[in-house]
Amino acid sequence: MKIFPLEIAGAAVVETTPFLDQRGSFARLCCQRELGEIIGHRKIVQINTSMTKAVGAVRGLHFQRPPKAEMKLVRCVRGAVWDVLVDLRRDSPTFKKWHAEELSAGNAKMMVIPEGCAHGFQVLSPDSEMLYLHTEFYCPEFGGRVKFDDPQLRIQWPLEVTELSEADKDGPQLPADYKGLLL
Repeated sequence: MKIFPLEIAGAAVVETTPFLDQRGSFARLCCQRELGEIIGHRKIVQINTSMTKAVGAVRGLHFQRPPKAEMKLVRCVRGAVWDVLVDLRRDSPTFKKWHAEELSAGNAKMMVIPEGCAHGFQVLSPDSEMLYLHTEFYCPEFGGRVKFDDPQLRIQWPLEVTELSEADKDGPQLPADYKGLLL
């Protein structure tokens, strides 16, 4: 695994090198030893998956508030997505900044989304599947969302947005005086 820290503190892109032979391939998806500098004392407590059918569909932008803030490690295991993280941390020098990467089954990249950052993605190929590793249990009472097209963020989605959940359609925009999450 190769770890590439991003400008947003605690965020990274991890590249995995699969082992290939005549049978196919083998790849390590998560390794505490290799990811120790990122994961630190945290433990993976929940693993989720999603499959999104339609090209252009967006899931997110979602996060959990303290004291249930979570780090997420996400991979696309089938298809391709444009994965986005947004820094919502009050005292961060990159507050309200975003970063995006194409994640695909072919490129075997993983995005590390630190606590205090929102996460979402847009589907680039049909029937794309994502794998999420979480360092905190899902707690809906601490869940939050930001509208995918919030004008303060100016996220440049690569495709026209074709589908959103009802909750994401009605997601809030950041108030003009939004001060961020205090972690």
